Amino acid sequence: MRVLMVAQSPIAGDSRILREVAALTGAGHVVHVVGRDVPEGFTLEGGATVESVSRSAGLRGGSGPAVGHGQRGAKVLVQRFGRWLLLPEHRLRTEKQWRTAAAATLSGLEPFEVVHAHDFNTLELAAAFASRWSATLVYDSHELWFDRALPGRPTPLWRVRGRRSELALARQAAVVFTVSDGIARRLRERGLPDVRVIRNTFPRPEVAPSLPSAPTGLLYAGRVGAGRDLPAVVEAARLLAPFPTLLMGSVDPNYRLDLGSVQKVPETSIDEVDRVLQESGISLVTLTNTCENHRLALPNKLFHAVRAGVPVVAADLPELRAVITRYHLGTLYTPGDGASLAAAVRSLIADYAGYVDGVRAAGDELNWEHDAEVLVSAYSALAKPPANAH
Repeated sequence: MRVLMVAQSPIAGDSRILREVAALTGAGHVVHVVGRDVPEGFTLEGGATVESVSRSAGLRGGSGPAVGHGQRGAKVLVQRFGRWLLLPEHRLRTEKQWRTAAAATLSGLEPFEVVHAHDFNTLELAAAFASRWSATLVYDSHELWFDRALPGRPTPLWRVRGRRSELALARQAAVVFTVSDGIARRLRERGLPDVRVIRNTFPRPEVAPSLPSAPTGLLYAGRVGAGRDLPAVVEAARLLAPFPTLLMGSVDPNYRLDLGSVQKVPETSIDEVDRVLQESGISLVTLTNTCENHRLALPNKLFHAVRAGVPVVAADLPELRAVITRYHLGTLYTPGDGASLAAAVRSLIADYAGYVDGVRAAGDELNWEHDAEVLVSAYSALAKPPANAH
């Protein structure tokens, strides 16, 4: 089938979309992606094609260091209050501007048989073009969209109306995908009948991971920003010193944090992250307990650690707890509590070999080969004509 994927995320860095494209092209489908901020010369696997629609950069702060000592003063406080007040409207405006530009791009394309919407901020656009082309709509919910922790002032009415809109549009989809059992249950409770889980797992490594007999440090590999419970990481690092803690990832604009003894290292490739994870021996999977989306999340970094064969210390949130305890992947800490995180690290070190064995065994199930089959099977069913068709 000819498949159009629509996403407002930067495609080159969205591992879920890249893996789904590879799985579908590998199954014989023709895939075209319309996304955001695609680098010049960027290509997709399997002959899939991609084009870029730009989006506003957003409300940026000053040009000072993003990670370091926070700025102070009356002027800074006024600027921060202004951002807090205006950010929700600005976020909606930039997303709408992208959809308007993307609609012009889509209008110039030949019709597709399937339109695959990645996240709610593309769902209305995807549904409109699926209807125009008499195509099948697929909704891929990477997050519990209206239950996220967002910067800026509270927007309770937007959340209530948004859930209603999401339900009305998603009911038009032939199938809904999401990233965890917890989010799938919540979407079913809200009235979506066919919700299937495709976790953000990684392909199994070609070579079995090699780890030290005892961990040599902690690594947080992921986005550096609000909601990641990084102040607790900094406090735990102080308590665990001189045991080293590394922070690796892109830094959100306007994010300020005094890192103390934590070492910030540059963002790098997935394979290089594997190497640093394996050298360190412990992966940090940290989140704040500030929203339902976090409580039901299974972050990429959890499955990246499984691919690398590395035990985790993770936030004690319901969905993370369920997976980590089931597979014996590591230990849990109370979000927001640096002392709890440090204690969880010490507990993991005390039974390190046992947790390494748990991660190794979990790799047989927690891998992309397993999850890709859910995607490919769903698309195979979409390609079949209805039983009463003539």
